[in-house]
Amino acid sequence: MSEGKDVGPLGDERRVDIEKPYWDQSTYRGRALHFLTVTNPLNLFATAKQLEHARDVVVKYRKGDSLRQLGVTEDELWKCKYLYDSAFHPDTGEKMLMIGRMSAQVPMNMMISGCMLTFYKTTTHVVFWQWVNQSFNALVNYTNRSGSNPIPMNTILQSYAIATGGAVVTALGLNRLLRNAPPLVGRLVPFAAVAAANCVNIPFMRMPELQNGIELLTEDGRKVGNSKRAARKAIGAVTLSRILMASPSMILAPIVINFMDRRQLLRNAKWATVPIQVLICGVCLTFATPLCCALFVQRVPISVDDLEPEVREQVLSKDPSLQTVYYNKGL
Repeated sequence: MSEGKDVGPLGDERRVDIEKPYWDQSTYRGRALHFLTVTNPLNLFATAKQLEHARDVVVKYRKGDSLRQLGVTEDELWKCKYLYDSAFHPDTGEKMLMIGRMSAQVPMNMMISGCMLTFYKTTTHVVFWQWVNQSFNALVNYTNRSGSNPIPMNTILQSYAIATGGAVVTALGLNRLLRNAPPLVGRLVPFAAVAAANCVNIPFMRMPELQNGIELLTEDGRKVGNSKRAARKAIGAVTLSRILMASPSMILAPIVINFMDRRQLLRNAKWATVPIQVLICGVCLTFATPLCCALFVQRVPISVDDLEPEVREQVLSKDPSLQTVYYNKGL
């Protein structure tokens, strides 16, 4: 993790701003490297001792301890910071449930996606695996909820119920509609169901932002207003990135399995369908997850002139010199 920064020797007293990502977030490459680290499944294998050490280093550094006092290099400080972020809630500091962490996204989604793509024909299988998928999504949303402005439990439960219902109805409806379609078309139904669920789930989870606007901040972090227009842009970007995230695995795997079926390559090894699809999903998601998270800037700049008239007036009343404000897009 030494790329892009001068890693100081042991005892370097230069203060490092660990509240910002290590890599330059104004470039796609920088964002991709950041999310590759954040979603790294290997973080799940960190021991309790390693996690406590990472937390100890980060907490003490934030309180003012120097690298010399902590006995770490700048490079080691950043490794501790990313390990800390992978396991502890950014607002409450509490250790997060393991399967709800960002580093669990790839292993969990590869298993769920692989099974959804395999068991997509019968009603029982469709209902069960769409339920499992949306249950996992709800758990991730709950685990990563804001500590300062938490999502109400009833909102999470309502979103969970609506997304599950939407995914099941979409999958069953398309299965019925396409029952005479070519096999490959039928295999793509789970992807359509996941995309439909995302289009419902994400806006519903963030309904307060759509109703009241997303927070607008100055470059130094001062809140100057709320914008519904910015909220719509943020939620649209997140929904698109989530759908694109699922696309490679849920499109490529059916194509590969359909190819193998047509050539009867799995005639004597039907059991291999699940592990093959899980493996394909795992490879795709390992790269698609961070690369799609990086498509859009996390801290999005927006011109004051592009805000709603009443919001623009509110912002300028607080600081007439402001030309650009920022909002957190979310993930």
